[in-house]
Amino acid sequence: MAIPQITKQDILDALKYIDENGMSSYHQSVKYELVTEDGTRYSPKYVVAVAAHIADGSEITTEGFNSVEAKSFLESQGFSIEAKQQERYELCITANSVESTDERFTLDNLSLGDNYKPLDAYFKKADGTVIKRAYSKGERRNSNQTMPRIACQIFEKQLAALPVEEKEGFPICRYNPNSDMIYGIYSSVDEFKKHRNTIEYMTYGYENGRQFVIYCWNIFSTIIFAQECLKRFGEQGDQFILTYREKDEKETETTMAETAVQEELVQQFKGYRNPFSSMLIESKNLIFRGAPGTGKSYLAKEIATDIISNGYFDDYTLLSDEQKKQVEFVQFHPSYDYSDFVEGLRPRVNDDGTMGFELQDGIFKKFVARARKNFEDSQKSKETIEKEMSVQESITDFFSSIEFGVDAFKTINGNEFIVTSADDSYVYISIPGNASVNKLALNLNEIRRMLASGEKFDKIKDITTFFGKTFAAQAYSYDFAIYKEILRRKKKLSKATAKATELKKYIFIIDEINRGEISKIFGELFFAIDPGYRGHAGEISTQYANLHSDPDEKFYIPENVYIIGTMNDIDRSVDSFDFAMRRRFRFVELRADERLEMLASLENEELEAEAIRRMAALNQEIADVEDLNENYQIGASYFLKLKTLTFDQLWTDYLQPLLQEYVRGMYDEEGIMSRFAKAYGYRKFTEGDSDEATQN
Repeated sequence: MAIPQITKQDILDALKYIDENGMSSYHQSVKYELVTEDGTRYSPKYVVAVAAHIADGSEITTEGFNSVEAKSFLESQGFSIEAKQQERYELCITANSVESTDERFTLDNLSLGDNYKPLDAYFKKADGTVIKRAYSKGERRNSNQTMPRIACQIFEKQLAALPVEEKEGFPICRYNPNSDMIYGIYSSVDEFKKHRNTIEYMTYGYENGRQFVIYCWNIFSTIIFAQECLKRFGEQGDQFILTYREKDEKETETTMAETAVQEELVQQFKGYRNPFSSMLIESKNLIFRGAPGTGKSYLAKEIATDIISNGYFDDYTLLSDEQKKQVEFVQFHPSYDYSDFVEGLRPRVNDDGTMGFELQDGIFKKFVARARKNFEDSQKSKETIEKEMSVQESITDFFSSIEFGVDAFKTINGNEFIVTSADDSYVYISIPGNASVNKLALNLNEIRRMLASGEKFDKIKDITTFFGKTFAAQAYSYDFAIYKEILRRKKKLSKATAKATELKKYIFIIDEINRGEISKIFGELFFAIDPGYRGHAGEISTQYANLHSDPDEKFYIPENVYIIGTMNDIDRSVDSFDFAMRRRFRFVELRADERLEMLASLENEELEAEAIRRMAALNQEIADVEDLNENYQIGASYFLKLKTLTFDQLWTDYLQPLLQEYVRGMYDEEGIMSRFAKAYGYRKFTEGDSDEATQN
């Protein structure tokens, strides 16, 4: 996005044009206002659009740049910009009418709710009594579900008493007169999805763990539901009141992107082989906990494979090399830290042989970068992709035509520099004539943006304006020189053929997640990994942001990233697992006997049956020990070792040492181990027991 080529005089002429011709409500500013000396207020984006029209006769359009860019540009031209005081609107719902203080509201287009953010909702009885929401612990105060929740709260008993047929026929939403009515109050998410396979729903919990599940998307999508409640159960004069405001531009852009992404992810939501796959898609973050050997790590890879292949197979080894890039696996341990996971300084050998440090991304940040690129590319139009492909072709052609470390170029001021190397992110240059800074890493993305914009840059100030900066950065002189050289050498390139990028899912697996010091590893990412703050809503500055090429760069985790963790319940580190992290994950317990199907890989029915029999007997004996419980039972994955071991070898080399640790220090430790061995069927113990009985 970029501001058009306009002058200060064009802006002044635009203000006169707007004074004479007026401005539609559509172009009213949401966030900022340009304020003149006489107090007249204008929309910054619209002023820039009109100024561009005056400058080159183009159509008046605010597409192509945002309000922040318009604000920064107009401020750089000396104009006064103020943050706009946002207006609040009030929507009143009665049994017979729906009215809003916003004159743009209409029941014929409830999709308009996408553009507004709820502030509050309450119920007002005919006698004037006001009933506010009763919030559940941890519940968000204002969301798109604010109004239907107060409706469910007020009429909970009446809704619960409805027969199943009436609940399923209860009207919820009709976006416009030509669309179908959406019906249904369901008792569970599974029941809801049988009728409407989407994640656009609200769950309201009431007595004894029961639920109302209804369709819900934007703040207007349940107006009909609330009004129907008043018609059936309310008294004359009862009403629901919803207060709301317009979303600012960033909120609107985020909502549009999230809507598209959610819709695409929902379409891929069907047909998974593993029941836990859908659970991960719904929850974003999942931790499998349980006894050792229950196959938690194996299951995590199985789920990742199931999702990546869209339910085609669940064997990780069958994924292609490209598909495997959508999965990452890491195991936490006590020495693991932020620099391994997110980013940190790492030693490097400089060209002159000296040692130095450079900032390097950790495994999680690299993984998120892959997912984020796919996410952002999937939102681009075919035209945008073709333009980017053409730009990349020009850049590749330029670097292939020069000799690194030899060919010299000059800035507009005559400073000579040499391109020493380049990668996907940076162009590295040497500046022989500069005594203080003789090396620079230029951000290649800045050059890409300049080439893709189609604008004509004639001086450094044009670049400063393009990037919305008040002052030029040192690198801009060299960006400008390379930009000019690429254009000069540009050949007539083949027309790039683009196809839309498919939105993919990316699965990050953290084995033994509780063995690392969570707060040290994740740092400020605690906020970004929260399922409710995926995307730009969870943007953060990382600890080393001041060392980035762009210190203002924000890190976020896109919607298409899913995290699976595994942890053993008996590990002592479970007790110290960070509570802030606990509430960001959905925990699923795997019992020792829950993954018996993995024993089918023994490919011997008799061996499989005997393994299951011995495991069940041993686990029953473990459960009978007073100081132990099911978290100490043995999982099926231990018995996969029977592919190469005998039952006795499995006992002596694996199970006995583990169980010995469990019972160490207990009363009658030797007797407990003897009962374990007997239940398992350890042959040598049985023989010894018989001999001893004979002697006695």
